[in-house]
Amino acid sequence: MPGDVFGRTADGRTVTRHVLARGDLRVHIIDFGAVITAIEVPDRAGRSANVVLGLDSLAGYETVSPSFGAIVGRYANRIAGGRFSLDGQTYQLPVNEGPNTLHGGDRNFGKHLWHVEVADDTSLALARRSPDGEEGFPGNLDVRVRYSLPEDGLLRLDYEAVTDRPTILNLTNHSYFNLAGEGTGSVLDHVVRIDADAFTPTDATQIPTGEIRPVAGTPFDFRTPHALGDRIRVGDPQLAFAKGYDHTFVLRGPAGALRPAATCIDPVSGRRLDVATTQPALQLYTGNNLDGTLIGPSGRIYRSGDGVCFETQGFPDAPNQPGFPSAILRPGEVFRAVTTFRFSVA
Repeated sequence: MPGDVFGRTADGRTVTRHVLARGDLRVHIIDFGAVITAIEVPDRAGRSANVVLGLDSLAGYETVSPSFGAIVGRYANRIAGGRFSLDGQTYQLPVNEGPNTLHGGDRNFGKHLWHVEVADDTSLALARRSPDGEEGFPGNLDVRVRYSLPEDGLLRLDYEAVTDRPTILNLTNHSYFNLAGEGTGSVLDHVVRIDADAFTPTDATQIPTGEIRPVAGTPFDFRTPHALGDRIRVGDPQLAFAKGYDHTFVLRGPAGALRPAATCIDPVSGRRLDVATTQPALQLYTGNNLDGTLIGPSGRIYRSGDGVCFETQGFPDAPNQPGFPSAILRPGEVFRAVTTFRFSVA
């Protein structure tokens, strides 16, 4: 199904928006950055609203977007010092967050035009080649993501990647959710549960220390549901480093199996989001760096806490952390991962 023109890049290439629809769920995706620009779902009274943050122009996604809705890579999350070693060779990446590399650099996958492979009413497959040396990473990497609506209320993401040289890889979708509706303000009253018994504490620059710490007795215990704001101001150094939640949770169950990861409910609208994934970890991020400088499609500004991300992924800084699951992809191997977002009403 052909999409409509969303805009043109700074170098003149056309960017297309595709709308997937099934039942009451509508998902808007552009081929720039494989970005989800909107997800429309009803509340308990049947009123539909967009529940992800975004921008009203392509120029914003090109220049100032904090990865709203994008597929980020080649390495989502952080790499210490922008440096890693692989098979005896050291690679230096661009440093774009303090002393570290975040999400693969400023020109990560969310800043490139993807190729549309398949497009119909309920699915969209996008692909791109990340060339050898892009943002300092080794190997030509061919990556594909397929968005689909296999049943009412369910958005599924299938990732696949292959390489011609040993490389490192960590992919995620970086949507910021506000189940009350985009532009409605804080999500700190959203009630969240995370299927994790442990998390990875960080240093002051948000690089994991290597410890896997039990959540019990900490503000990171979401094993039973509670509001995001209940403990976000507790005087814990981890919360101070990140200015809120921006931490990796170690999910229960075997990586590779599709299993529950998180649940989020907006008590006012009744909208509910259930996240499941085959990935080993989930990054919970409460939009701490939104500072009022960005304006959404609603015409309202975004401030800290106005969106929450559930970034299903591998472990941050895994190439430098021997105790973490490997993020290495070698020729002949195929990286595959699945994440699902199920929308309903509570």
